[in-house]
Amino acid sequence: MLFYEPLFLFLFAPAVYLLYLFFGAHRGARAIILLAASVVFYGWSEPVFVFVVFASVALDLFVAQRIADAARSLEEAPALAAQALSIAEGETLVRDAPPRAPAKADARLRWLALGVGANLAILVYYKYTGFLALNLDALMRAFTLPGIRIPDIALPIGVSFIVFEKITYLVDVYRGVTAPARSTLIYALYVFFFPKLLAGPIIKYHDIAGQLETVPHAHVDDFVAGFSRFMLGVVKKLLLADVMASGADAIFARDAATLGFADAWAGVIFFTLQIYFDFSGYSDMAIGLARMFGFRLLENFNMPYIATSITDFWRRWHMSLTSWIREYLYFSLGGNRQGEARTYFNLWICFLASGVWHGAAWTYIFWGAYNGVFLVLDRLFLVERLKRLPDWLANIVTMLIVMVGWTLFRATSLAQAGAFLSLMARPWASGEAPFAVAPEYAAMALVAGGVCVAQRIVASNDIDWTALARRHALAANSVLALLFVAALAKGLADPFKPFIYFRF
Repeated sequence: MLFYEPLFLFLFAPAVYLLYLFFGAHRGARAIILLAASVVFYGWSEPVFVFVVFASVALDLFVAQRIADAARSLEEAPALAAQALSIAEGETLVRDAPPRAPAKADARLRWLALGVGANLAILVYYKYTGFLALNLDALMRAFTLPGIRIPDIALPIGVSFIVFEKITYLVDVYRGVTAPARSTLIYALYVFFFPKLLAGPIIKYHDIAGQLETVPHAHVDDFVAGFSRFMLGVVKKLLLADVMASGADAIFARDAATLGFADAWAGVIFFTLQIYFDFSGYSDMAIGLARMFGFRLLENFNMPYIATSITDFWRRWHMSLTSWIREYLYFSLGGNRQGEARTYFNLWICFLASGVWHGAAWTYIFWGAYNGVFLVLDRLFLVERLKRLPDWLANIVTMLIVMVGWTLFRATSLAQAGAFLSLMARPWASGEAPFAVAPEYAAMALVAGGVCVAQRIVASNDIDWTALARRHALAANSVLALLFVAALAKGLADPFKPFIYFRF
């Protein structure tokens, strides 16, 4: 079920919202309404996988409770030992009490490994089995061995986001950051909450646990602010991202041998604009929908295309994923506490893992490794060099690095990526038949690019965009509403284009 299709906009969302307002007098009722709606929302396209998620939810709750019980025993061990010292009549009891603590500590880790391993098994099975089998088959055939059958496993929508969020819960309980969920209802709502279910933002359990326990009331201000944000996301997706997608698809669908320098760069620029407006548009919709129900989700983008280094870019792009990688992978590997060489390795391996998370293809793996290399270079010398440049020039250099990475990300194979990168490096390269950019593609590319330039101007002049929007709220929302209607009309007229991050 798509956020901007008639079924959602005119039936599902209004029905759920009215139920939430009129029958949600109590916290439990509000939670049940949201959970039921979320399960229906996800089951609309993934009816079978819903049961897999419910089974894994039950396992998470069981494992988290076992971790908490082991932690409680670990905390009680010193007190029990002290009590034994005060009441013991002989030495046997005194000597036997203290050694229990290490065993309990090991139990916590074993339960965590079971929970995390089970969640990763879901991800590996659905997302990577086909990729692993395909590569194993190619390797076996290269050695003239019989190949293997490539399994056909459908990838459930949003599986990567669901698994990562579930892992945060288990790790948070293990670290003592949060207590186990007070009820199955609260944790199931965390996993299934429909605004962020399909493509994030990735919400860490400790960031939203308080809201899940209270299940806030929705107020008029929440509806106005949330629906405005939702409309902005729809406009980004349908009027900007989808038009850019048509341009990018038209170029990347062609044989690279027939393209020239300008064609290749046009395709990459289209995709660069498409992926930003597509994914940030979805995040706007998710954050806006959640706000309409009274929930506050963390931001996922902060004008990434004004970044002046790759490090700065990753502080602004898909911030929930970057934060997840830092807190649950980078720190677990040792972070920057084990010397410079290990720090560089940890950075690189984290972004290699990010590439693997994005998709089961060598293009994503190379994209992750590529970004990891530039993050290491930033630490070594690149950030200092870029700081010596004017911000606008550092921004151009950064965006060139980003767009080379997006070429890897968008290409259907490493061979196509190599062909495009070769064309992009040869200004004299000309295609057999120059690609004619449709007027609407060029016009919307200028508009999309103008939005990014405007963000640069706003950031450079310290303009408080939020305050400015509040002062002109009526005019801004009127324009936004008109664009929203135009976007819906376009969405009904044009072929469906899925969100890019649905495949992850």
